[in-house]
Amino acid sequence: MSKALSTQRGLVAVLMTAVFVLALPAFAADEAAPAPGGDKEPLKIKLPEPAFGGTPLNYFGLNLEKPMYTRPPFMAPKGAVNLAKGKTVTASSDTTMGKLEQITDGEKEANEKYVVELKPGKQWVQVDLGQKSEIYAVLTWHFFAYDRVYFDVVVQVSDDPEFAKDLTTVYNNDDDNTSGMGIGADKEYVEDYKGRLIDAKGAKGRYVRLYSKGNTTDAANHYIEVEVYGKPAA
Repeated sequence: MSKALSTQRGLVAVLMTAVFVLALPAFAADEAAPAPGGDKEPLKIKLPEPAFGGTPLNYFGLNLEKPMYTRPPFMAPKGAVNLAKGKTVTASSDTTMGKLEQITDGEKEANEKYVVELKPGKQWVQVDLGQKSEIYAVLTWHFFAYDRVYFDVVVQVSDDPEFAKDLTTVYNNDDDNTSGMGIGADKEYVEDYKGRLIDAKGAKGRYVRLYSKGNTTDAANHYIEVEVYGKPAA
């Protein structure tokens, strides 16, 4: 083998190794944070540890999005914080596992001791922020110890605790209206350690309500944590 050919093959090997490393998914304890600019800055989100294992997901819904290994930082007005931390949580059913206060306690690892389970069928949990607030993002974790998809995920904001009036829907992936809340344009997704970050676009209200209707593993509904980022409304 000539010296020139050997050098060329060496360069190819280095380039292939670099491409492979760059292609690997990034798993970080926190969301990446670029330098802030203007009147916005990236939300400081503390992520739980990734979870791997379990039976591979056998679900191919037409409305299912492709998994994202990384998520770009979410830019929000400066000073936005998690308004839901330690706040009161109510629900449409009794819990069959865990306690509702766990949903806003900051514990969000993929462990059954952190899971709150509601009864089967269409159910909701509701966070009382304590005052009317301007909401920029809602971040929710269902059970993510292994791959599963939760159905008919709908998230709404309102000043009415009964959600009978003046409500804003910020997320709806019920594409066939089986939950009777309208046809949603958002995608179903596979649960993972990043949670689902929903752009609330500054919706104003005191209460945040999150619906689901079973999942690909069973008919129950689960929550590990809900975070609501925003500021008290002026």
